[in-house]
Amino acid sequence: MTDTGRYWSPEGSTDSSGFYTNPFKKESTILKWGKQMPYKSNSELPETVRESLPEHGQDIYREAFNSAWEEYKEPSERRGDSSREETAHKVAWSAVKKVYEKDSKGNWVKKD
Repeated sequence: MTDTGRYWSPEGSTDSSGFYTNPFKKESTILKWGKQMPYKSNSELPETVRESLPEHGQDIYREAFNSAWEEYKEPSERRGDSSREETAHKVAWSAVKKVYEKDSKGNWVKKD
């Protein structure tokens, strides 16, 4: 998948796919979340990740995402037609789920 200079925004959309054109696109690492990849700190993670995971869970997510970002940079390394970003997010959530689970209230808690 090539970077089209479009990214996802929760505020609305300009087309049926929910993507906005990024007029400031300078390199292919500005992707769907409108953030530069990989993440240097937890404060750069997507808002949904920051709001739902405890700090340690965010650390796991960030480290797994960044590792997968490098490991799956070539399309031939990914399954199907998944983008590099999509693959990295899937790997990151998988890593989090090895250590954390949701409790009955929907909060992420460390597994026993």
